[in-house]
Amino acid sequence: MFDFDPLYSTPQVEAVEQFISKHYPLAGPISCRLLQRGLNDVYLVVGGNGEQYVFRLSHRRARGPADVKTETAFLAHLSQSGVPVAASIPTREGAMFVQGYAPEGARQGVLFRAIDGRKPSAMDAGDASANGRTLALMHNAAETFSPDEVLYRLDLEHLLHRPLARIRDSGIVEDAEVRSDLENIAARTAKAIEAFADLTWTHCHGDCHGFNARINDAGEAIFFDFDDGGRGYLAYDLSVFLWAQVSFGRKSTAMWDSFVEGYRAVRPITPDDFEAALRFVIVRHIWLMGEYASRAQEWGSETVGWIAREAHFLRTWETEQFVDRLF
Repeated sequence: MFDFDPLYSTPQVEAVEQFISKHYPLAGPISCRLLQRGLNDVYLVVGGNGEQYVFRLSHRRARGPADVKTETAFLAHLSQSGVPVAASIPTREGAMFVQGYAPEGARQGVLFRAIDGRKPSAMDAGDASANGRTLALMHNAAETFSPDEVLYRLDLEHLLHRPLARIRDSGIVEDAEVRSDLENIAARTAKAIEAFADLTWTHCHGDCHGFNARINDAGEAIFFDFDDGGRGYLAYDLSVFLWAQVSFGRKSTAMWDSFVEGYRAVRPITPDDFEAALRFVIVRHIWLMGEYASRAQEWGSETVGWIAREAHFLRTWETEQFVDRLF
């Protein structure tokens, strides 16, 4: 019984160590260190033999529970298909994920072996190309992936309309004119995307912004963090990398060119998918705004207040790309 119902609790590191030792056959004693607290809690785990792992404890999010069943099944399929990814490690019972209980409710955990390699460089064309190649390999392998069930469908309802509603309901954007601007930009974007006759659907990574990877000695990009994945638009999966090059004041379109070149070296991109990716930059940005807006009660309105200033970026992108096309 709690006087205040928690939105989000952070477990003691010792409790996480005990939880992992109970469920996974790692050489002990193990030690944990919290690397990141946010959309998920991520821990570095070191076994008694010095081997390193990463343990991700999923957060409860506005979308609903983590789809770890599909995620880990997809990772296993990709690994078996020769795609460089960080696959999950089975528990003592052979399961690919576990579930624990915090004051706020159930949370899902997945253990991964730590990836060898360096972090990608934001301005390295080779790293951008490597990300494109691995994403193309992933999309090729996805054609033979048939999961039993998928919790999330990365359609416009999931990526655009619900996030926009979260922004509106949060009260963070107080200016009625800005709110109207966001609604109009979203409506125009949805209409433009729906006008494409035959956009490709695939199983998406969902967050391929260029840094959810490690570059190994062979120059390959090894992917991780498939938490936002699901069946959806291939154009959206492409657009996330472009969005990372042009949002929040960045102007690194040369890296986008390298990314696309790497992708096309493995798999073609249809003209419609390529054109739609430019539109999906707006969808991605509104999706992120909605994710942060949904955490206003947890992180505080000051922390997520940047959302109210993002209409300018969306207006500018829409005007430059679809009125005076830069690409």
